[in-house]
Amino acid sequence: MSDAPRVFNRRTLVTRAVHVVAGAGALALSAAPARATPDMMSEAIRKLVGGAKVNEGRVTLDIPPLVENGNTVPLTVAVESPMTEKDYVAEIHIFNEKNPQPYLVAAYIGPRAGKAEFATRVKLNDSQHIIAIARMSDGSFWSDGADVIVTIAACVEISEQ
Repeated sequence: MSDAPRVFNRRTLVTRAVHVVAGAGALALSAAPARATPDMMSEAIRKLVGGAKVNEGRVTLDIPPLVENGNTVPLTVAVESPMTEKDYVAEIHIFNEKNPQPYLVAAYIGPRAGKAEFATRVKLNDSQHIIAIARMSDGSFWSDGADVIVTIAACVEISEQ
């Protein structure tokens, strides 16, 4: 080995940076794709509601039962509530079974919203069950669910196994 000091120039630095980034990218591509399960969705819901009972009703989840492309699926949630200072919808949460993460959306609402309703678009990885849960100002939880068939999945990651 030579005792001469190492000289780094821009080319050496860029070359080494490219190798580091390429190595990190290769690791990311070789990892198995993340995918939620029905049990993961149930656990996410338990974390939200604790030990409280989730009642069916008051919530209407409107999502097409069959979608051709999971990349942009329209979803609307409406909750029956007078939206007064003492009786209102505080939060609306959306959960799914098979996307990489089971917790899709959290919307925080208050009495000044006037109406407990919102619309959005979500990506769906596969055909699955979707659940909307509303937390009311009195601490009660209400829900609705829907099954969605997706013919072309979103969130697809390529994995060689």
